[in-house]
Amino acid sequence: MNLPEHVVIIPDGNRRWAKEKSRPFYFGHREGAKRVEEVIKSAFDLKIHCLTVWGCSVNNLKDRGEIEVSFLFRLFEKMFSKLIHSKTVFREKVKVDVLGKWREVFPRNLKKITEKVVEKTKNHDGSHLTFLMAYSGTDEMMKTVESISNLKAENPKLAVNEKLIKENLWTRELPPVDLVIRTGGEPHWSAGLMMWDIAEAQFYFTRVLWPDFSAEEFKKALNYYSKTERRFGK
Repeated sequence: MNLPEHVVIIPDGNRRWAKEKSRPFYFGHREGAKRVEEVIKSAFDLKIHCLTVWGCSVNNLKDRGEIEVSFLFRLFEKMFSKLIHSKTVFREKVKVDVLGKWREVFPRNLKKITEKVVEKTKNHDGSHLTFLMAYSGTDEMMKTVESISNLKAENPKLAVNEKLIKENLWTRELPPVDLVIRTGGEPHWSAGLMMWDIAEAQFYFTRVLWPDFSAEEFKKALNYYSKTERRFGK
């Protein structure tokens, strides 16, 4: 199978899944967290080099109720704690990174755990596992423009090109995205997600709600990609 190097997942549908089952929202988020772990393991097993998982936007954390946000924070804390002690992460030298404004919005204990997993894996040279937390593609591009503007002020002769832009993105260490998977049956975009890196990506939209998205569903998406001819505008 022709596997993508970089896969991005937008796991949508936790709350709708819980509502369909007449359960409270946290039931969906809890099951969704299990699927994240399952898909990460599947990606490791299949030797996907880069896996990026959308966790939340700033608006997700601002617009939802305090009880729901607190529950999400506890799930994130549990997930990152597991990664810190994961034998696979350290055996396979997986580099875990977290991009976004999470340092500004995470509570102290969650921020400490997040920083710990990033620090402990920063020198790993195997695959990349990236989480987008309190992330917005618009924020990323604004910060990139600001950085380049400062560089130009220091060196007016500096050439602004694709290489310079990439070097100033939050995703500077990641390759271009090959495949984006969005679950939940609503094929729209989220907060300008990785707008530079998805320029040539393939998209896989499925009606399956995230808590039902198993490792087998993940393999279906990869199979779809393997059968798609990528023309790159030719």
